[in-house]
Amino acid sequence: MNFIELVHCKIDVENVVELVKTPECGAVSIFLGITRNNFNGKEVKSLKYEAYESMAMKVIATICDEIRLKWPVVVNIAIYHRMGEVKISETSVLIAISSPHRKESLEAVSYAIDTLKSSVPIWKKEEYCDSTGVWKVNKECSWAENSNPS
Repeated sequence: MNFIELVHCKIDVENVVELVKTPECGAVSIFLGITRNNFNGKEVKSLKYEAYESMAMKVIATICDEIRLKWPVVVNIAIYHRMGEVKISETSVLIAISSPHRKESLEAVSYAIDTLKSSVPIWKKEEYCDSTGVWKVNKECSWAENSNPS
């Protein structure tokens, strides 16, 4: 089963992990993207995420389909992404994937985050402690050049 959410509140990591656990799976691999407090020497206050939400949901569903083709033993996939303000040390993205053995779920999680960053229409603004901020272009995302929200 796929569990896909764009949320405007804190992600409950334990609840999401519980969604993907099953008795037949011996592995749940997890990626947590966490807001760090610095970037290139600047002190970061928070991140702000915006998305073309309906398209983002479709693209994430396609990523889940691709994972199931590449790793047919994968049982459950959860991909949650925060929208709005995400403070320092909070989770901005969570990917959890279950499979009978670790190899497939580890590979699938890596694929999921790389593909999410390169193809899902989600934009990030770094807000700095000096009251400035910058919309970031994801270097993995070729179509996103000059497409930041205003």
